[in-house]
This record gives sequence, C-alpha cells and structure tokens, in this order.
Amino acid sequence: MTVEPGSRGTPTSVTCVTVAVVEAYATLARRVLARPARLGRTRLVAVDGPSGAGKSLFTARLADALTPLVGGQRPPVVHTDDLLDGWDDQLTFWPRLERGVLAPLRAGRPGAYHRYSWVRRAFLPRAVPVPVAAVLLLEGVSAARAAIRPELSLAVYVTAPAELRLARAVARDGPTVLPELHRWHVGERIHFAADATAAHADLVVDGAPRLPHDADRYYLHLTGPAADGAGPAADGVGTGR
Repeated sequence: MTVEPGSRGTPTSVTCVTVAVVEAYATLARRVLARPARLGRTRLVAVDGPSGAGKSLFTARLADALTPLVGGQRPPVVHTDDLLDGWDDQLTFWPRLERGVLAPLRAGRPGAYHRYSWVRRAFLPRAVPVPVAAVLLLEGVSAARAAIRPELSLAVYVTAPAELRLARAVARDGPTVLPELHRWHVGERIHFAADATAAHADLVVDGAPRLPHDADRYYLHLTGPAADGAGPAADGVGTGR
C-alpha cells in the first residue's frame, strides 16, 4: 500500500497493490492434511476460477505434492467438465455430483460418476470410481460454490488475464466453439459475481505468473484487495470451459 501525504501530513490518496508470494506445493499439501476432514473422512479441496486460468495444471501439481504424504496413492481428482451434460449444463450439473460422489463420501462410502464425452455428446457407460481417501480434489468452474463451502477443507481460486484465458480456450477447443464459448462467458461471469467465489477462497493463485520460479514445485499466491475481488472485475469476461 502506498500513501501520499497531504500538506498537513494526512493521507490524500491510497494506492493498494496486489502482492504475489512464491509458495511451495509441498507446503500447501501439508496445510491441506493439517485441516479437518469435513466431507465424511475426506478433506475436500475445491479448485475454482474462470476457464483457461490454469486450474487443471494447478490441481495436478497439488495432487503430485500430496501423493507422497498420503502413502504414495495419488489422491482422486474429479473434473467438473466430466460431469456436464453438454454446454447447457454449465452450473446445473451439481445434483449429479452430489448423488454420485459427495453423498457417498459424506457417508464414508466410495462414490462413482459417468464421464461425459464431448466428442460423442453422451455419458460413457463405464463408471469412474471415487474411493474414500484422505483428500479429494474437485476442479472446475463453480467447484467452490456456496453450497459446498461448509464441507471444504480448502477453497482455491485460480485467476489469469482474460486475453490469455481466451487464447488458451481457443487453442484447446478450436475456433469453431466460439459461439458456445461466448454464452459460457456470460454464465461464468454472472456466477462468480453472485457467488463471490474469489472473496470466499482460502487461496487466490496467479494462473499466469511472470515472476521466475520453478513452476513444478511452486505457485504464486496473490494477496491484497485485487486478489479478494479476482472474479469478473479482475479477470474480465470468463473464457471457455
């Protein structure tokens, strides 16, 4: 924070800045395991944020860091994209997640879900098992929504500039999906504004860091007022799935 003094020695303007702090995935993994399990015996970690921000990569690296701490068994990861019944199911997929995964784990039982094929435009017949584990990583847009906050051990919000996220989405899905992406953008922006997702996150992560660091072992934790409002105001319009 920068304060410019006035003629009487009182502040006339205040400039608040966002600070990026390099932190280790290994440290975060230990932090997760030190927190209580709130979904049955499972510590549920939600990695949320606009599409194209880098949520999947962050989740994979956190899973890598957790693996040696939980007996060498990689913690299960559920991607919300795998639960969507197409583009129109952007936020309404949650009952499917609740029935197949969250409710069983809450009761101490394994869960399962059917993965949606974006190529076949249908759910695949083989169920994907979700074991009862010390940690479950849930990644995707709205993963840290208000409905699940009481049962989260950690909520992460990953952010990145809108232009970069759009470029990532087009590179991944191709330009032919742009009409669907534009509709997705609107729904994503409205959800994050109404849900105040970034403000309720335990950790805001820079998904497009420019500070030199070992990206496989470290991430950039954003702190400050801009990080607290890292939803639509900071990100601009959401991009892609």
